[in-house]
Amino acid sequence: MDVPRPARTAGGIFHRLDAEWAVLCADPAVRDAVADWLMADHLADGVAAATDGVADSWVRGLGPAQVLAALRPRRGRLTDELADAVLRALLRRAAGADRSATLAARVIVQAMIPAAVRMARGQVRPFGGRCFDHVASVTVAGLFEVARSGRIHTRPGRPAANLALDTLRYVCAELAADHEEHAEDLAAAECLPDTAPGPARAAQAGEVRAAAAVAGLTYAGPVGEAEAGAARLELLELVLDAMDAGALSPADGRAIAWHYTAAVPDTKAAARAGTTAGAWQRRRSRAVARLTAAAQLRPAA
Repeated sequence: MDVPRPARTAGGIFHRLDAEWAVLCADPAVRDAVADWLMADHLADGVAAATDGVADSWVRGLGPAQVLAALRPRRGRLTDELADAVLRALLRRAAGADRSATLAARVIVQAMIPAAVRMARGQVRPFGGRCFDHVASVTVAGLFEVARSGRIHTRPGRPAANLALDTLRYVCAELAADHEEHAEDLAAAECLPDTAPGPARAAQAGEVRAAAAVAGLTYAGPVGEAEAGAARLELLELVLDAMDAGALSPADGRAIAWHYTAAVPDTKAAARAGTTAGAWQRRRSRAVARLTAAAQLRPAA
């Protein structure tokens, strides 16, 4: 892509990606290329209609900014039919061998940044060399590689969920290999006890609690003291990650969270969910199995 590179900015790889994205969106050649893709894939009308409140698409021309707006509907989640169609078309182009494939993969990476941030946070460890910046760089590299691989657009189901799961596998494999390479030097550090959570961990815990409340994983009202422990917060984070990746449905997430973090009796939980206690127990059992399978993709701390 022959576009000017922005000056290196502080704040890590995600801030740099945002700065680069602004340059891409301002480049007329990039806008023309993306508009041609949308026309060729018969997606221009849908993207224009979806972004009508974001920009005057037909006056200013369709481009990467409008594609990103279509890919991030409803609180940043890739959920609707148009978003799936646009992402699948981009994945087909990213699997090519020409210069436009790199641009298509770059658009995909920008669309998946919210998921990449959550993925990177979930893989950070206090010891073992897993600082956020390092894990974030591995995650972005994994997103780009998986987007270019050509494996996702041929699969059934949500392309965003498939993309996130394949990226998580890539990240876990890379971090595990890095851990093995440096295991001897880091063995002593990993045996040190955890210290009290610092400001960063406290802020992350607050984000997890807020996201859990929005997703309905808390039984009633704000998270109580019993739900604020580190183990319970980690479980909530695992459930939220699995829901974002498409491994768990919202009802599955509630079945796990209400039982293990709030100790809600099955009869009460089932009544609130409008089902029977037996059906609720079976849902939780299946959800736990799916969560366990997804969690096994993550290397041990």
